[in-house]
Amino acid sequence: MPIVTKGLEGIAVAQTRIGDVRGDIGQLIYYGYDINELAGNVCFEEVIHLLWDGRLPNRKELEQLESELIAARPLPKAVVDLLHLIPRNAPPMHVLRTAVSMLGTLDPDADLNTPQANRRKAVKLVAQLPVITAYFHRIRTNKPPVAPSPKLNSAANFLYMLNGEPPSGEAAATMDMAFVLHAEHAFNASTFSARVTIATLSDMYSAITSAIGTLKGPLHGGANEGVIQMLLEIGDESRVDDYVRSALSNKKRIMGIGHRVYKTLDPRAPHLKRLAEKLSAKVGEPKWLRMSERIASIMKQEKNLNANVDFYSATVYYSLGIPTDLFTPIFAIARMAGWTAHVLEQLADNRLIRPLSEYTGPEGLKVIPIDQR
Repeated sequence: MPIVTKGLEGIAVAQTRIGDVRGDIGQLIYYGYDINELAGNVCFEEVIHLLWDGRLPNRKELEQLESELIAARPLPKAVVDLLHLIPRNAPPMHVLRTAVSMLGTLDPDADLNTPQANRRKAVKLVAQLPVITAYFHRIRTNKPPVAPSPKLNSAANFLYMLNGEPPSGEAAATMDMAFVLHAEHAFNASTFSARVTIATLSDMYSAITSAIGTLKGPLHGGANEGVIQMLLEIGDESRVDDYVRSALSNKKRIMGIGHRVYKTLDPRAPHLKRLAEKLSAKVGEPKWLRMSERIASIMKQEKNLNANVDFYSATVYYSLGIPTDLFTPIFAIARMAGWTAHVLEQLADNRLIRPLSEYTGPEGLKVIPIDQR
């Protein structure tokens, strides 16, 4: 009989060199580097190189990757036309899923699964997802799309295209740090779905479409939107205690608290908390952070649960003036580095992912003629 564990909890389905989540001690590893070693010491582009090539780049390699990403940013006209045709009230994650799928239809090498072709597709996807996100946001708010800048890195260029003006150094550095912290997280649900798809020898665009569809769920990437919605619903610091205790008594989930794997502190959360503190002080909305800290304190006391990465990233993005429904797309933009790395790794030593199941249905039924049913 197969061993059944709901949600594959505790089951290792494959080996990977890319990343590791050590939930019992609250540690996150990117290719041998602790996230605390990377955060604040490397930029997002360095992390992309690390995840794809297994090592941090030297200066020449970093400049080469930056050049490749900049050159790949412009969208095909058909995708731009699509973004104008999509209803302006469409949820942005639906738009990302659809646009990535369309990119696959426009690539003559979409089904070519060579290392060189897939590396090129990975560069394109990492470069173009932020452009798709920013273009659609500009279109839906009746503003002309802003062409990508050939002089800005991924984080700064995204904010520039979103807002139509170069970001401050602090805003760009904050977004870059958020990208680094979200770039990889081992076999989370969206990464696993990408690997399942590519393991059939489908194509990278299909694998990434699967990943985006998985990430949009509120139990995965969509949790960060839920955090700020919760804070807005509470509205005032004086209502925090009553809200949380009412939620607990009614078994309502507190978004951004607890984690499927981390049994102690999510190591990304303190970095985002520091960013949130700096931004909150600067933009004059410290109450959101104070409310968050009170919620985290109650949940630690009552349930021994810690805040996760979504809890503080929501405040960071909100303080940067980013619309709530773009929080999850930002997650996708950063995680594209990890998704594509896992697709490349899966293809390098592929085996179809086909788990067993335990049948619990009826046995031995006989067909009754339809007139007698």
